[in-house]
Amino acid sequence: MRQADWYFDFVSPFAYFALQRLHELPADLQVTCRPVLFAGLLDHWGQKGPAEIAPKRIWTYRWCTWCAAQQGIPFRFPAAHPFNPLSYLRLSIAAGNGVPAIQRIFQALWTTAADPADPAVFEALALSLGVDEAAVAAPEVKSTLRQNTEQAAASGVFGVPTLLVDGELFWGADGFDFAKAFLADASVVTNAEMQRLSRLAVGAGRKAAG
Repeated sequence: MRQADWYFDFVSPFAYFALQRLHELPADLQVTCRPVLFAGLLDHWGQKGPAEIAPKRIWTYRWCTWCAAQQGIPFRFPAAHPFNPLSYLRLSIAAGNGVPAIQRIFQALWTTAADPADPAVFEALALSLGVDEAAVAAPEVKSTLRQNTEQAAASGVFGVPTLLVDGELFWGADGFDFAKAFLADASVVTNAEMQRLSRLAVGAGRKAAG
């Protein structure tokens, strides 16, 4: 059976959208869901997130709301964004990282307009998943999240969601069709033009800020 890793963070609406498409992947592909800290990836690659650029933030929020409506996906931005997803990532790990648990966490954060920083939101969600506070704070849970994030960065993952299969990265909710094409025929990323792209010269660069 082929193996794949799906990297996600609850702070990302695009990861929520992508979750709705996991079932489209081939039945013989075993997908392991791996929560990561998106902020850690941004730090690793020296990037800003979409919400850290003011005009991009508003455009992204509007586009996500429009896209969800077009696709019939229940969706409302939380009361504040970006938010700190750390406790929810650890909750997912403590709950076993199964798709039903991940879906429930995403739904609590992305369909209710609730405030993710409200302790009552987290406590109710943890209770519904049968996970207590001690389990969320367990050293092995924290270690798993850290290792997932480090492993993702080492594999070249630069954003969420990302599907990693056979050493190839497929980024974003809109990367699923590309991933499905690759799973059906690996030549879509190994043909001559794709090989040329991987060797493409950098023609110009920006000076570092400051």
